Parts: sequence; structure tokens; C-alpha cells
Amino acid sequence: MAEPEVRPACFGDLRPLAEVFGDHGFFVERHERQKNGRGMLFVAWLAGRPVGDVYLWQEEAEEAPIRAYLPGVPLLTHLEVRPDRRNRGIGTAIVERLEQHLREQNQDRVALAVRTDNADAARLYERLGYRDWGHGTVVCHTETLEAEECYVLVKDLAVAEPSLATANVAGALH
Repeated sequence: MAEPEVRPACFGDLRPLAEVFGDHGFFVERHERQKNGRGMLFVAWLAGRPVGDVYLWQEEAEEAPIRAYLPGVPLLTHLEVRPDRRNRGIGTAIVERLEQHLREQNQDRVALAVRTDNADAARLYERLGYRDWGHGTVVCHTETLEAEECYVLVKDLAVAEPSLATANVAGALH
């Protein structure tokens, strides 16, 4: 499979995003926030069609515990990949592009909240170096204001993750 192109969204991306993922209003609202410097919507493309997206929330967190323990830390939110394209590296490519953007902006940490019942997403984030923040779960609210119990995970972007090859060599030496 070809590598997806992951880039910040532009106005012309909103209709294709809504056609694939629904909820046109969500994408319009996130694009408005992006235009106002409050976040960034990234979209993954394959063969001219959106296959995934994520929103980088760069405002204070809505949840009080996250605001208290992670003030000013950007939040990775609303990562989604088309169901027929999952487990093909698209989610990883999207997250890595978001992290690259944050490093370019001299950000040294990123956080996210993942529902306690979303084991697949939690495994992806853990594989990408995200770790529990150490302050328990948080009640997060969806766009429809439904309460969800979430784990909060954090990644230190200033620390380079060792490559698998480096880790294997280091392990063989000990």
C-alpha cells in the first residue's frame, strides 16, 4: 500500500471529509478553529480521497484535571481512520505528522484522552510512545456532551524514541 499524504486541512477538504466521515459541522468548526490559530486539522489522503484525520487542540483543555496537570500542553483529539483502511499504518502516519508539526513549533509534549473501552486505540498510542499521565482517569465529554471515562496519555517529544533496530542491538549486547 502507498504511504498516505498527511497535511493540514484546507477549506476544499471539508466536503470530501464529510462525505467519508459524516458530520460536516464538526469539520467546519475545526477548520474555523484552525483559521483562528486555535488548533490544526490534519487529513490523510490516499488516491485523492481522505482516509483519516486528527485534530490538534491547541487551546486549554476543556477538562479541569487536564488543565490543572497539563497546562498549555497541546492535545491530540478525534483521530479516525476509515474502517476499511485500519491496521495499515495510516493512524501511525497521521500521529507522526502531528508530532512532527509540534516539534517544528518547539513543543516538547503532547497529550490525549482515550476512552477506557477503546483498547485498539490505546494499543496504538502505547506503541507510539504515549504513557499514562499518572493522575487516574478523567471524565471527558463528546461533541454531544455525553460523558466518557478516559485514560490520559502523554508523550515527551523532546526525547527521541529508540528505533526497533537500536533496541534489538542494545538488547543483544546485554
